[in-house]
Amino acid sequence: MRLPRLYIPHPAAILFSMLVLAGALSYLIPAGKFERITVDGREKVVPGSYQVIESSPLGLLDLFMALPLGFKTAVDIIFIVLASGIMFGFLERSGAVENAVGTLVKQLGLQRRFLIVVVMTFVFGALGVFVGYENNIAMIPIAALLSMAIGGDLILAAGISVAAVTIGFGLSPVNPYTIGTGHRLAELPLFSGALLRSILCFSALSALALYNVRYFKKILRDKSAGLGEGLNTDGFQLSKAIADYRLSGRNVLALSVFVGGLVIMIYGVFAYKWYINHISAIFCMTAIVLGLVNRNTLNEFGEITLKSVAVVAPGAFMVGFATSIKVALEMGQVSDTIAHHLSQALAGLPLYASAVGMTGVQSLMNFLIPSGSGQALATLPVLLPVGEVLGLTRQTTILAYQIGDGLTNLVNPALGGLIAMLSLCRAPFDRWLRFIFPLLLIVLGLAIVAVLVSVAINYGPF
Repeated sequence: MRLPRLYIPHPAAILFSMLVLAGALSYLIPAGKFERITVDGREKVVPGSYQVIESSPLGLLDLFMALPLGFKTAVDIIFIVLASGIMFGFLERSGAVENAVGTLVKQLGLQRRFLIVVVMTFVFGALGVFVGYENNIAMIPIAALLSMAIGGDLILAAGISVAAVTIGFGLSPVNPYTIGTGHRLAELPLFSGALLRSILCFSALSALALYNVRYFKKILRDKSAGLGEGLNTDGFQLSKAIADYRLSGRNVLALSVFVGGLVIMIYGVFAYKWYINHISAIFCMTAIVLGLVNRNTLNEFGEITLKSVAVVAPGAFMVGFATSIKVALEMGQVSDTIAHHLSQALAGLPLYASAVGMTGVQSLMNFLIPSGSGQALATLPVLLPVGEVLGLTRQTTILAYQIGDGLTNLVNPALGGLIAMLSLCRAPFDRWLRFIFPLLLIVLGLAIVAVLVSVAINYGPF
């Protein structure tokens, strides 16, 4: 007999509940703050500077003002969701992606579809490791097309793409936002200790690949047993038999424009430090060139644009909604208080337990500060000295921070990038939680083993 599924509220209801909780915390927790100094243009916490300040509890109007302020704060991520949706809308209209996916499946054969799932999981994982997080938003719909072509569903597509990018980025041994910022704060050689991090990242992606294959086999046996039943697959379904697919010259040109746009984006990110607004601009320019390649009329330009915006608008809305929680916590000035007391709670723990506890602290803080570099700047100046008092190396403290920040991103409704990617995959957050939570527990188990190993080997360089 099948057990009843755990009830998970609608994502909007979850986020509103978290917003109300943030407002309640401003009454329940004393306001406090650390002193901050500016280093290289970014604010850094001064260790030992925490002090209680006058409380500023949020009134009813303040609570609802956090909503527009959240949208204002997240406007760059909101727009990149819209821009990537528009770009993919023009790419979809060209037929190039469908024909490319259909041709790929025809060449490899459906008998190798499990291999396709494994390989694509690692491909998207590598994009997370080396390219970034929001930078990969435009790639997500490709996984949706591929998953549907081989007999999967949109939840499998999210597992192949969103989960892989999130794990790859979160556990990347060369992540400039988390490891780079952490190593600068800890005064460690940049990206040192890469071997243990690489083993952990590869192990986590391997677990994900096997998990995706297991889910795929489950829905091949019984489609109704999957979590993708009833989801809107318009535009992601192949329109003809696999044997009929081939790439035309115009398809090749459209794909070349798309790949060229991505190459320019990646070059700009690494060579000129481009960020989200630059990437959005490249997506918009690529969409226009794709429209010209497709020979779309002016009316078709407008029609495709608005239709594409309509598809991704719910996800864009959720990004702004999620950011309002962070804004409410800042208005109530309770984030520093929480960080201070969590760090104090570690002081009485034994060595190994303190390392695991530090991972837990960073996991909790990630729901309050979804930005990886922002979390590093807010927590590591406090936790690095605590770690040294406990007997932990700085490298172990950075590893605990990376795991706490990176893995909880899989289920963090306040993370705009996650909500944006899920929306492009049309995977509802409640169904995503049902799918990904068992995998999160598995990967957290692997990560805790890595933390314990780091303590045992006195993880260096110091």
